[in-house]
Amino acid sequence: MLTKILVTLLVIIGALFYLRRGRKPPSKTQQVIASEARHPLFNKVVIYGVIAFSMLATAALWGWNWYDDNRIVTVQISSPIEAMSTQYQVRKKDIQLRKITTVDGVEIRLSNQERVTISAHSDK
Repeated sequence: MLTKILVTLLVIIGALFYLRRGRKPPSKTQQVIASEARHPLFNKVVIYGVIAFSMLATAALWGWNWYDDNRIVTVQISSPIEAMSTQYQVRKKDIQLRKITTVDGVEIRLSNQERVTISAHSDK
């Protein structure tokens, strides 16, 4: 803990010395490099393009997740004790560890012995 405090203090003191000293005037090599640099408009276009692409990709990912979560699947619950099987239509987002909620709003709690099979919904 003491080491972290000492390192933090050293960084703060170093930053204060750097800020008080100020910047040196650019050397001739730096001036030549700056004069030959690309036009700043090109840099802005690239930066805004990357930002727009990342926002579009994020929106597409959110849209796909929403679409996938709201897809209706068929859930078949098989009970080995009663030797019966029932099917329900469920949205993917409503499938949880020990309970499912059907499209009609009915909550079904699952036991440890029941076998759950999830398949794509088909309109027959």
